[in-house]
Amino acid sequence: MDVVEFRPTPDQFAWTFGGAAPSHRIKPGTVLKLWTEDAFSGRLQRTSDLPSQVLDMTEVNPQTGPFFVEGAEPGDTLAIHIVDLTPARDWAASTTIPFFGALTGTDRTALLHAPLPEQTWIYQLDRAAGTLLFEAQRSDFRTVLPCSPMLGTVGVAPAGREVRTSLVPDKFGGNMDTPEMKAGTTCFLGVNVPGALFSVGDGHYRQGEGESCGTAVEGAMDVTLIVELIKGGAPEWPRLEHDEDYVVVGSSRPLEDAWRASQVGMVAWLGELYGLDPLDAYELLTQISLSPLANVVDANYSAVTKIEKALLPPADAFNGMHRHLRSLSKGLV
Repeated sequence: MDVVEFRPTPDQFAWTFGGAAPSHRIKPGTVLKLWTEDAFSGRLQRTSDLPSQVLDMTEVNPQTGPFFVEGAEPGDTLAIHIVDLTPARDWAASTTIPFFGALTGTDRTALLHAPLPEQTWIYQLDRAAGTLLFEAQRSDFRTVLPCSPMLGTVGVAPAGREVRTSLVPDKFGGNMDTPEMKAGTTCFLGVNVPGALFSVGDGHYRQGEGESCGTAVEGAMDVTLIVELIKGGAPEWPRLEHDEDYVVVGSSRPLEDAWRASQVGMVAWLGELYGLDPLDAYELLTQISLSPLANVVDANYSAVTKIEKALLPPADAFNGMHRHLRSLSKGLV
C-alpha cells in the first residue's frame, strides 16, 4: 500500500469543505498518516485563556486536506477507515464561548439573557493510564475520565459547487461531532465532485453525546487512515460501520429533522442489506434502533441511528469493505 505522511503548517490548513485546492492526490488504497490541529488552532493553552481574547473565529476547526482521490466521480462512495487515533499532546482544552452551546441563548435562539461566562478547562492526559483529569474551575472537585479519541470532522466537498464552513455538518459529512467516529470505524460518504476532496480534523480526546457546551476535550491528533473507493452506491447521508454496529448520521435543524434523516437513511440501508420493503424496514428499525445524539450545537444538529449487528443476520455492507479494511489495518500501528 502507498503511504502518505502529512503534517500541515498553519498556512496549509483548510477551513471549508469545497472551495479548497487539494493538498495531495492519492490513489485508492492509500494509507494516510496525518496530524490534525485542535479546533482552537492551538490558541487555548491555559485556564486563563478566554475565547474572546485569543480566538480568531475565522480560524476554528482547521482541517487537514483536502485529498483528491484518483478515479472518484460523483455518485461513487468514499470509504475512509480510521485505523488509529492517538493524542498528539499531553493536554487538551474545552471552553464556553459566548452565545454558543446547547444550554444558552444563541444567534439562532435569540434571547435577552446575557451570555454565559467564558471559562476554559485544561485536561491533562495520562498516556500510561489512558485517562484525562477533569479539574473544576469553581471548586476543588477533580475526577479522572477515560480517554476516548474521536474525530469531530470527516467530510467531502459538497454538491452544487457549494463551499461550507468546517463548522457545518450536512450530507457531505463535515462537523458531525459523533463519538462513533473512532478508531475501527469505516465512514462511507457519497462523492459529489471529481476526486471527492475529503478532509479530516477536529480531534477530541473524549466527548459526551450531544457535546452540550459546544466544545469537547479538544486536542491535536495523530491520525492513521486507509482510503478506498467504491464505484457507485453513494449514500444520501453518511454511514458508519463498526465491527458491532451500523450507523447513519443525519444533520439538520430542528433536531427532530436530523433524527428523521438518520432514521430514513437507516431504512434505506436495511433495504439494501436485506432487500426489505421500506415499511418492513421501518417496523424493524422501530424495535431495534438506538438514537444517540451527536451534537446539538453546530450550525446543523447531528443525530445518529445505530443498530447492533448481533440483532440482524450476517450481511456484507458495500461488499464487505469494512471487513476488508479492518484486515488491512492490522499491523499498521
